[in-house]
Amino acid sequence: MAEEEGTIVSENIKANGEDTAPAVGMLNQYIKDLSVENPQAPHSFQWDAQPQIDVQVNIQVNAINDEIHEVGLKLAVKAESDQGVHFSVELEYGTLFGLRNVSDEQAHPFLFGEAPRLMFPFARRVVADAVRDAGYPPLVLEPIDFNALYVQQIAQAAQMAETQPAGEA
Repeated sequence: MAEEEGTIVSENIKANGEDTAPAVGMLNQYIKDLSVENPQAPHSFQWDAQPQIDVQVNIQVNAINDEIHEVGLKLAVKAESDQGVHFSVELEYGTLFGLRNVSDEQAHPFLFGEAPRLMFPFARRVVADAVRDAGYPPLVLEPIDFNALYVQQIAQAAQMAETQPAGEA
């Protein structure tokens, strides 16, 4: 930026009306795939054992075009005890995000950290409803810190790159 007679002038100012500010928006949300299994019903409703709940999370990002990206949040929840599987729910929850005037350095952490954080409450509700509709009390998943997971995975990837001998791929 340059300063001229007490006013600040930017060299990056575009023509009047041209939108140059970074913008991000959630365009659409949808269930892409939902699977609910209740393999031992009705017997599992009478089991006294407290099941162990296993939750797996995966995030995928696909560029639809330069300004629209699909973020897929996959949640796999399985409740199992010594008596068998109580229920299993697999959800792929998709969201279209519009990104305009956002650099790749800013888009990557947004799409893999912040976008899943915004999506999670909606996906969590779908899982809770699916478990309830399978005949069990609704399962309310604990919040997940997607931004911390993103930072952790970037650090792990950097560490692996440092320890991998040159020439291996």
